[in-house]
Amino acid sequence: MVRSDARENRARILAAAREAFGEDGDTSMNQVAQRAGVGAGTLYRNFPTREALVLAVYQDEVERIIGAVPGLLAKMQPLEALRHWTTDLVEAMRRKHGLGDALSPSAHQAITEQTYAPVIAAILLLLDAGKRDGSIREDADPGDFLQLTGALWRTASGPEDRSPRMLALILDGLRAQPHQ
Repeated sequence: MVRSDARENRARILAAAREAFGEDGDTSMNQVAQRAGVGAGTLYRNFPTREALVLAVYQDEVERIIGAVPGLLAKMQPLEALRHWTTDLVEAMRRKHGLGDALSPSAHQAITEQTYAPVIAAILLLLDAGKRDGSIREDADPGDFLQLTGALWRTASGPEDRSPRMLALILDGLRAQPHQ
């Protein structure tokens, strides 16, 4: 059983690292420790390498995004929940690509493989909810959807961000069509 202060330290470190890496991908471990208000020993006990910290930040972000699905479906229609969820996913993937420079190719591959199945499962929940209420076409596939949305996080963010328009096109393609 992990002590509550150890859990709090880990959470503070992850929050500080997420924020710091979002501002500057070259942030040092010591800068993260200072920002989190913990000593270097505490940081290294939790995350022995910078790569381990980057991987944990990314894993934590994926778990947060996946965990949001039931709440979104409780508050919104499936297509709208899918739009909100995908927008959040796109932002997380953009941050991940910023962190990618800090990862070795093998670590990058490992985290992608580790998170693929849970992300597909989350998409399946959203698509199945839409299939049940008739708003999403029956042949919608979570793998296809993830591959299509991969283009969204590669578009430029900011004033020229084309991802909302592109997402609207993807979602329009998912809509169930009335029987002819």
